Amino acid sequence: MKSKQLAKSQRIKRGTARFSFDILSYLVVGLIAILCLLPFIILISGSFSSEHAIRFTGYGLFPKEFTLEAYKIVFKTPITILRAYGVSIFITTAGTAVGLMVLTLSAYVISRKDFKYRNQFSFFFYFTTLFNGGMVSTYIFYIQYLHLKDNFLALILPGMLNVFYLLIMRSFVSVIPTALIESAKIDGAGEFKIFSSIILPLLKSGLATIGLFLALGYWNDWYNAMLYINTSEKYPLQYMLYDLLQRTQALTRISSQAGILVENLPTNTLKLSMAVVATGPIILIYPFVQKYFVKGITIGSVKG
Repeated sequence: MKSKQLAKSQRIKRGTARFSFDILSYLVVGLIAILCLLPFIILISGSFSSEHAIRFTGYGLFPKEFTLEAYKIVFKTPITILRAYGVSIFITTAGTAVGLMVLTLSAYVISRKDFKYRNQFSFFFYFTTLFNGGMVSTYIFYIQYLHLKDNFLALILPGMLNVFYLLIMRSFVSVIPTALIESAKIDGAGEFKIFSSIILPLLKSGLATIGLFLALGYWNDWYNAMLYINTSEKYPLQYMLYDLLQRTQALTRISSQAGILVENLPTNTLKLSMAVVATGPIILIYPFVQKYFVKGITIGSVKG
C-alpha cells in the first residue's frame, strides 16, 4: 500500500516538474519569438510613418503621423513594379530549379564511392571556395566570352552552383543507404532511373532546404543586375528598388546643396517601405517549406 502511494506521489512530482518545465519552455520560446518579431513590426510601422516623425521622434511599434507617402513613391508606376516582380519571380524560379538539379546531380556523383575520381572532383569544388578569379576576370568572362551583357542568364548562372550548398547536399545524399542503389542495379535500373526514382524522392528535406537558400539568394540579388543589366525593363525587383532609392537620395543631396528644403521627401521611410515590398513574397513562401527546412538543418544531429 505504501509502495503504491509512494509511486503515485512520484508520478505526481514528475508530472508537476514536467508541467513546470513546459510552461517555462513556452515562456522562453515565446519571448524569443517576440524579440525576433519586434524588428519587423518596427519596420512596418516606420514605413507607414511620416519622414518628419522618423527624423525627430525616431522609430516605434506604432506608426507616427500615419502616411502612405513612401508607398506612393514606390508604386508611382505600378507597371514598373509588376514588371520587376515578374523578372524576379522568373529568375528565382528558373535559377532555383536549375540550381537544384545541378547541385543534386553533382552531389550524387561525388558521394558515390564507386566513382573513381570523386576525391579529385571534391577537391576541385572545395578549392574554389578558397581562391577565385575575382570580380574583374569574372566580368570579362561573362561579357567577352559568354556574351551575357543585358541577358537574364547573367543573373541566373552566378548563383546556380554554390559549393557550400553542394557540400550540404552531399551530406543529404550520403545518408541514403547504398543497399538501395545496389538492389536497384540488380533489378536492372540505370543511373538516371536510380537517381529519379530512388534518390530524388528521398531528398525532399534537402531539396526544400537548399531550394530555400537558392531562392533567397536569387530574390535578394541586385549586384549582378547592376553589373550586367542595362535595360530598365529587365531590372529585377531588388535592383529596381535600389535604383529608386539612389535617385531619391541624389535628389535630396542636390536639393540640400541648392538650399532647397525637402523635409517632406521620404528617404528613411522609403527604405523601410522598400524592405516591406521586397520581403513580402519570401515570408509567404516560407511556411510551405518550413517542415522540410527544419528537418534539413538538423541532418547529422541524430543517427537513425
